[in-house]
Parts: sequence; C-alpha cells; structure tokens
Amino acid sequence: MISSRILPAFALLVAIGIFFLYVNPAWTGSIAAARAAIAADDQALVAAQQYTAQQNQLAAARDAVDPANLTKLTAFLPDSIDNVGLILDLNALAARSGLAVANVDVASSDAQKTGASPADAPDPVGSLDLSLSASGSFTALQAFLSGVERSERLLDVHDLSVKGSDTGIYTYQMTIRLYWLR
Repeated sequence: MISSRILPAFALLVAIGIFFLYVNPAWTGSIAAARAAIAADDQALVAAQQYTAQQNQLAAARDAVDPANLTKLTAFLPDSIDNVGLILDLNALAARSGLAVANVDVASSDAQKTGASPADAPDPVGSLDLSLSASGSFTALQAFLSGVERSERLLDVHDLSVKGSDTGIYTYQMTIRLYWLR
C-alpha cells in the first residue's frame, strides 16, 4: 500500500525533475534561439521579397523609357569620366570654332564640399575639373562657349580668364567642370 502511493509520487518527482533539468532549459535555450533565428530569417526573406519587387518595378520603369531618350541621358550624364573622349571632343569643338588649344590638364578631382559630415550620404554625381588654355579671336571664344553650352554632355565653364593683345588674338585660360554618375 505504501508502495502504491510512493510510486506515483516518485514518478511525479521524476517528471518535475525531467521538466526542470531537460525540457525547460532546452525550450528556453536552443529552441528559443532557433525560433529567434527563424524569425530573423523570415524578416530577411520579407525584405528580400520587397527588394525584388522594387527591383522589378524599377526595371519596368527603366524599360518604359524610350531608348533614344535613355541614350541622350547617358550622353548627358555618363556613368564614367571618359576624360580622353571629352578632351578630344573639346579639341574638335575648339578647332571648328577657330580656337587653338594649347594645353589641357586635369585640374582637380571632385569639387570640395564645405560642411559635409561623414554621416552624409555620398553624392551620386562626381565632378572633375579640366584646365584648358587656348588662343583665338573673341568671336572664336563665343562660338566655342556656345558649343559647350549646346554640348550633349553636362559641362560648366567654371573659370575664365582672358589676356588681351593688340592683334585681336587673345589667350584664354578656362576651367571646365564635367560631371558623371558614380
């Protein structure tokens, strides 16, 4: 009779011991960690699905753009510097305008921004300054600047200095800033 009461009590104590020594630590330890990892993976999966949906939406919007306009945009703001091609284009423009280009140098890279903090997002548009020396008449300079203004590529004449002469042929020193997408 005593053994009939002791056996269930002993079984209850063993069950409580198994719960506290094995089940509870496993449930709150490795199982909880696995659940947290699954939840993090689910969040990453949802973010990846949102990214894919946005990527598809942007690709569809890009495909909806007329290829001729996309070509013009790429020429206006290219994705690389290509300063050799630009120098050749500027030299050809100067020759058509009647200017004689004497010297072209890369003056500086990326116009300095004042007050930019490291926390600021980087500018997606890069810039490069080209220093250009030329000589010719004032009419030739006007034709050259008009050509730069009508250029397919985004260019700024940043600085221009003129040295006079009695012959009507002037010496020009200018800085032209070109832009590209990073």
